[in-house]
Amino acid sequence: MAEYDVIVVGAGNAALAAAVSASENGAQRVLVLEKAPREMRGGNTHWSGGVFRFAFDDPNELGPLLPGVEKEFDDFYSGIQPYTRDDFHGDLMRVTSGQTDPVLSRILVDNSKDTVFWMHKAGQIKMEPAVSLTGVRKGSKIIWARGLVVRAEHEGVGLSRSWFATAERLGIEVKYGNAVIGLLQDQTGRVCGVKVRDNEGIREIKGRSVVLGCGGFEANVQMRTQHIGPLVGAAKVRGTPHNQGDGLRIALEIGAMPWGQWSGCHATPISADWGNFAPRELTDRSNRLSYPYGVLINRKGLRFVDEGEDGAMFTYAKYGRAILAEPGAKAYQVFDSKTVHLLEPRYSTSDPLTANTLEELVAQLDIDDKPRALKTLNAYNAAAHDAADGFDPTGKDGLSTTGLTPEKTNWAIRLDAPPYYAYTATGGITFTFGGLKVDEQARVVGTDWRPIPGLTACGEMVGGLFYDNYPAGTGLVSGATFGRIAGRTSARS
Repeated sequence: MAEYDVIVVGAGNAALAAAVSASENGAQRVLVLEKAPREMRGGNTHWSGGVFRFAFDDPNELGPLLPGVEKEFDDFYSGIQPYTRDDFHGDLMRVTSGQTDPVLSRILVDNSKDTVFWMHKAGQIKMEPAVSLTGVRKGSKIIWARGLVVRAEHEGVGLSRSWFATAERLGIEVKYGNAVIGLLQDQTGRVCGVKVRDNEGIREIKGRSVVLGCGGFEANVQMRTQHIGPLVGAAKVRGTPHNQGDGLRIALEIGAMPWGQWSGCHATPISADWGNFAPRELTDRSNRLSYPYGVLINRKGLRFVDEGEDGAMFTYAKYGRAILAEPGAKAYQVFDSKTVHLLEPRYSTSDPLTANTLEELVAQLDIDDKPRALKTLNAYNAAAHDAADGFDPTGKDGLSTTGLTPEKTNWAIRLDAPPYYAYTATGGITFTFGGLKVDEQARVVGTDWRPIPGLTACGEMVGGLFYDNYPAGTGLVSGATFGRIAGRTSARS
């Protein structure tokens, strides 16, 4: 007889959503297995900004998630644009160059609003406006990035704590320091439990069904190098060191089908001054995402991306990887005093290099060709605009350079107001895009194109949603959406 109805592997946002969903769908005995010790629990969720991208037709629909918000912010809803399902799906299609899985992406988009409201109600997750992440003040009004208005209170830390509190309230058992190293199958091929290594050794735990929600392989140097390449193999990790690809490995061992872009990843620009793993106590505050308002130069003294291609929420996941491809996997973000007030509060966790002239600033940079760097910045200034020409940090303003390679297509205003500031940046890998093929019920599909009985997956384990790039706030909503589905499927199977 099975010891548990549902065994959930992992303890991040997706996994705990699955556990809560399983419980509310009738599973009496739900077990969550977390490889990390309790003090490191929660996977990558702890490091996230906690923001949720979801579709809505009327800004006032957000009201139940943000009680009392109009008392805190004057005219709050006037700065929010509707973000329809077509808008959301269009953004997914655009940033992935049309490569997002057509079935899974529609499930994500169509369920996104209901998922967030379910998280708020069933998960008892308190929410707040994502002011410091996606709101830009324009006069007395806050203008919001489309679809990115709401986040978990206290960001990823608050999100993780809320899920664990809800799991405890529902009587869901959580075991820490339990590394799942294999899946058990009965004679019919149904997954009926897991093999676990803990402090006492190796043992088996039986369950009627298993949910894999234990993340990708972003912390595994060998797998990163093998599947994504040596540049990413050497990347800093913005997240948990425990995401070693274990869930993917044990699923592939029993015939699961790999799916999605195994050569792709979400790599955020983060401070280059930190160690190989972003400090847990600083959560997501290693991020450096205000580059649209400045200039990025590499150690050769050259620009290498269009800083103004789009808002940072649509480019940061690919620009972090772009930095990794540059010499020394390092770049500098250069700003002047006209835009430094627009930098995210997260920049305050680093001390920038400062100077009263560009020449003095460049002299301080750790780059190989300082004369070229100064020439690059001067050429940019010659091709850029005055801020009075229509600079608008709240949306694409069309202020583009002319004659540069690459051009900067928005927010291209001159660096001409001292003092000047330079922040280091590198690519911090957050999660990998390659995963497993799942169907509409989150059942893992085998290489014979049939679902593997008793096995579902969610979160980073789901392959096919993202290619080359990623729209901010989608990962947490995807994790909870497919976690909710996986938990329901597992409870009823």
